[in-house]
Order: sequence, then structure tokens, then C-alpha cells
Amino acid sequence: MIGVLSCSKLDLRDIYGAHFEALAPELDLRLPHEIDRPEDVTFMVTFVPAADAFTPYPNIRAVYSIGAGVDAIMSCPSLPPTVAVHRVEDPDQARQMAGFAAFHVLWHHRNMGQYLANQKINNWQRQLTGLSPRAQRIGVLGFGHMGRAVAKALTALGYPVASYSRSAPQPSENGVTHYSAGRFDDFLAQSDILINVLPLTDQTRGILGTENLAKLPKGAALIHLGRGGQVDEVALIDALDRGHLSGASLDVFDVEPLPSDHPLWTHPKVFVTPHVASICEPQTTVLSIRRTQLERTPLTA
Repeated sequence: MIGVLSCSKLDLRDIYGAHFEALAPELDLRLPHEIDRPEDVTFMVTFVPAADAFTPYPNIRAVYSIGAGVDAIMSCPSLPPTVAVHRVEDPDQARQMAGFAAFHVLWHHRNMGQYLANQKINNWQRQLTGLSPRAQRIGVLGFGHMGRAVAKALTALGYPVASYSRSAPQPSENGVTHYSAGRFDDFLAQSDILINVLPLTDQTRGILGTENLAKLPKGAALIHLGRGGQVDEVALIDALDRGHLSGASLDVFDVEPLPSDHPLWTHPKVFVTPHVASICEPQTTVLSIRRTQLERTPLTA
């Protein structure tokens, strides 16, 4: 089984090469310049493929994302329509996302940014009301593998949690109020802290712009863990500057890495992290790819 490691953003051999050799010796993975017979390649491992990444390989039947996201793969113009696209769905990765989201909910709810500022000036000022989780309504935008884990963690902490997806989830999640198509405005209006974990699609691109940010309650906070391209960053800064939003935690951006001169770096109400909310361990990724590929193409005697 010959596959190709092809990514425009990451050195996949440096990150995963040793793990494939140790854990998946059945998979013969090569870099593009090491492929002498492109017609022998039957699968690709990637995350952000170049526009022409699939063009040289007429017999590719499967492509594996090294993470949970597949939007860059699905939008690749050279992706053949018959190729099966696989993502990693790892319970540990969902737990990472849930913990990361819970940290930022507490950051905004308990006003931790202000305490850090106060520490710098030796200011002993305390917030004595509104500390109960019941005081903050959480909205989880997107209710797939990651969204469910986030909602479960926050309901366990006592927060009232609502979720939104286009259709009603099956099964439902205990303690979570669900909003579906036709009730997006109602969902936004009750979200004191909005957590976005949507995938990037034509429908979700730009979903959090001027109009929808204005539908959040005054003083709401945004935790953006989905994909760059979903939040209008200019509109977000405007909402923060006007005081309509009290703060934002941003892990994903339109351009990554975030340019060094971008105003989000220095905005006093913004917490920036470099796309680290949830990262699957290399060993888990390799074993997931191995398992799926062997199921697709069983070894023969």
C-alpha cells in the first residue's frame, strides 16, 4: 500500500514519519519527490493540500486528514469526487477541546483578565457577585463530536448550556437545551458566552459577522475554536471597541500564523492562542489512519 505525505503547511514526515515506521509498517508512505510511479499511489495523508496535490495520482482512493478538520481537503480543487475523505475522531482530542473551552469560559465569567491587570498595579479589588455558574448562559455553536464534549463538560460545572445545529441531535444530550434551524437568532440572544466549534463550510463562512455578533446579549463573550473564516475579525474588533462584547478568546484566524502586526495581538479584550485548542497525539493519528486503511485494503497472503 503506497501512500503520499503531501501538505502545503506542515512537514508531515518530520512530525509523523517515525510513528508510521514504528506503528504502521504496512503503509509505504513517501514524499511527492520520492514517488517514481504515481499510478501506484492509492492514498494520501495531508492536512492542507496544495491546489494541485491530487493531480499526479490517478489511482488515489482515500485521503486522510491528520486532524479533525477536513475543510481544506474538501475545498482542494484537484480532489477527485470519488475519493473517500477520512478525519480523526479521537475521544482524547474531544476532551482537550472541552477542557480548553471550560478554561476560557471561566476566564471570561470570572473576569480573570482584570485580575491579571490588577496584579500588575497591586490592586486588591474583588468581584463578589455573579460568580455562580447559573449566572452565565453558555451557547455551543456546532454539536458534533467536539461540541458534545464541550457541552458535557460545562453542564458538569453547573452552567446552563444550549447548543445549535441545523438539525436536532440524535441522541440528545442531558441538560442541554437544543436550538435548530429557524431558531438561530433565539440561540444567539441567550448566549452570554458563545463557543464556536463549527466546521468551515459555505454555510458557516462569515457566520459571525456584524449582524450576528449584534444579536448576542450586550456584554457577551466569544470563544472561537472553529475555523478561520467564520468570524469577521474587523466586525469583532468593532463590537469589542463599542462595548457590545466584553471579550473574546480566539484560537483560529483568517490568516495563520496571525500576522505580527495584526491588531488582535494587542487588543486588551482579546486572548490569542496559536490554534492549539485540540491536537491529536501523533501516535493516535497514525493508528487511526492504519486501522482505516487496512479496513479499506486488507492485507492478502
